[in-house]
Formats: sequence, C-alpha cells, structure tokens
Amino acid sequence: MDAAVGLKEVARRAGVSMRTVSNVVRGTGRFSEATRVRVMRAVEELGYRPNTAARRLRTGRSGVLLLAVPDLAMPYFAEMAGHLLDQAAAHGCTLLVEATGGRPEAELDIVLGRTDPLVDGVILSPLALDDTAAAPAARVPLVLLGERVHELPCPHVTIDNTAAAREATGHLLARSGRDIAVIGRQTVPYAVTSDTRLAGYRQALAEAGIAYDERFAPPVAAYHRADGAHAMRTLLDLPRPPAGVFCFADTLAEGALHALRERGLTAPGDMAVVGFDDVEEARFAAPPLTTVAPDKAELARLAVTALLDRIARPDDVPAAPAVLVAGHELVVRASA
Repeated sequence: MDAAVGLKEVARRAGVSMRTVSNVVRGTGRFSEATRVRVMRAVEELGYRPNTAARRLRTGRSGVLLLAVPDLAMPYFAEMAGHLLDQAAAHGCTLLVEATGGRPEAELDIVLGRTDPLVDGVILSPLALDDTAAAPAARVPLVLLGERVHELPCPHVTIDNTAAAREATGHLLARSGRDIAVIGRQTVPYAVTSDTRLAGYRQALAEAGIAYDERFAPPVAAYHRADGAHAMRTLLDLPRPPAGVFCFADTLAEGALHALRERGLTAPGDMAVVGFDDVEEARFAAPPLTTVAPDKAELARLAVTALLDRIARPDDVPAAPAVLVAGHELVVRASA
C-alpha cells in the first residue's frame, strides 16, 4: 500500500486529520485515548503500515525496538512478546526479541546500551537488575516491564500484583475455608514477583483473621512446572494438607495439578488450585485453571507507547519515573 494514500485512508476512516494519524502511529504529539482507539482500529482494519524507510531518512531513527525477557520458554513471556510484536507493528516498528536468562550482567548490558546500535529503544523485563550500577550510566531509551518498581528514570509498566494476589487468596478462602497455601515463595535477592504476591496472600489471611504459617508457603527455586509439582508434594506430606493452593504462576499450578493426580487426588474435589498469568494452557489444563489474568494487551500498549514517547523526547526526563498500571481480573474456571 502506498504510504501517503494509506495515511489519507486511515484519516478518513477514523474521522481525524492526517497529522493526528501520523502522531498516533508514531506515538508523538497529543491526542485523546478515544482518538487513539479510533485511529488504531482503522489502522488494523485497513492493514496500513507506515513507510519506515522514509521515516528513517527523515528522522535518523531505525524504527527497531528491542524486547528483552528472562525466558521465552515461559508461556507468559512468550505471550507478552506476541502482544508487544503486534503493538510495535501497529506503530510501524520492528521488534527484536531476546532472552537474558535473568542474568544481572545481561540485563545491565542492555540498560547501558550494549546492544545492536540500530535499536532505538528497549523494553526490558528484568529479574536481577542492579539499579545502583545501572542508574548513573543508562544510555538507551528504556521502559521496564514487571513487578519490581526500579529507581531508574524511566517508565515502569506493571499490574497491581499485591491486589491481584489478595483477590485470588480471598476467592480460595471464600470457597475452601481457612487452610490456604501458596506455591511461589522465593528467598533469593530481587524475588519481587514472590514478594508482591506473597504480600497480597498475607493481606487476605490477615483480613480473615488467619495467622501466616510458613509451612503453607514452601520455597521454590524457579517458576517451572517441576517446581510447582515439588512444592505440592511438600504440602501433601503435611499432617494436615491445605484445602486450597494459590500458585504465583500458571506453570507452578500446572505442576501442582500434576502432583495431585500422582496421588490420586483431584482439583477442586480434594484441593482447589488457583494460578496467575492466564496463559493459553490454563484454559486447557485438567481441570481448566482458575487464574489471575493480567491485561496483557494493555501492558503491551502502555509499554510501546511509553517507549516511543521516550524515543521522541530523549531529553525530557521526569523527576520521578512514571508507573503505568494495567488492569487484571480473576478468571474463575473449574479448578477452584
């Protein structure tokens, strides 16, 4: 499609000016959320893609963004990458994706700009980033994605993990009674997913007048299925196993369900199970998994829009980094 004609067609379909369309797809200028939605709907319906070669000549930017996540084998990160790819494409950008393995040195290299020189900016989901080392020398337009709110002068995109965990635990308490366990507690540095979700679990217990019992929170090394299965076996071996379990990731919940089946037990008959992330596998688990569903599309939109704004205004560094919060909901299925 010819870029100029396409721009006119998008403007006509959305009922706005060509300048407004250009601002929306480039993530620059001022426009309302309703206008952004109309323009992006028209972009999708018409299959419009900006002329990136012309933009590179005009602006000196490559239109290439980088997404760095800990592990693409984890379903949540794979699904988030898909949403971010869609958002980048809607803005006429190319998104490169790489896995850091959660290694602090790899995450620091990205923040310090030791990446492909064609990259205009980075969306990073860090596990072990050292703010002290990164803050004085950060050189690349950066948006952080995940639970931990960093001290770096860049936008941070997240959901309210503590509130989400409190809701999930409250659902289990209402359904299954007092003995509710968690799978996902970690004791390593920067275990912020664990910390924020454990805080929500403990808040729900306190609101119900229940004391926190660490026996009902076995530690895990990682958030893989094997870790969930091992933790569930630990819980099942207690003199009085819990009536329900809140898992801090759907992968942990899948492992927990596997361990229940090993013992000839069922969910929710013998133990209710709730997960977190609402990855596609959760819908097809046996039984289908009740889980917290972050608004992944909104997380991706906020992250890409914030990054393009930083790229367009590199010298406009706020005194305090913006924390952009997407929504979430508890999706109730058969497991709890």
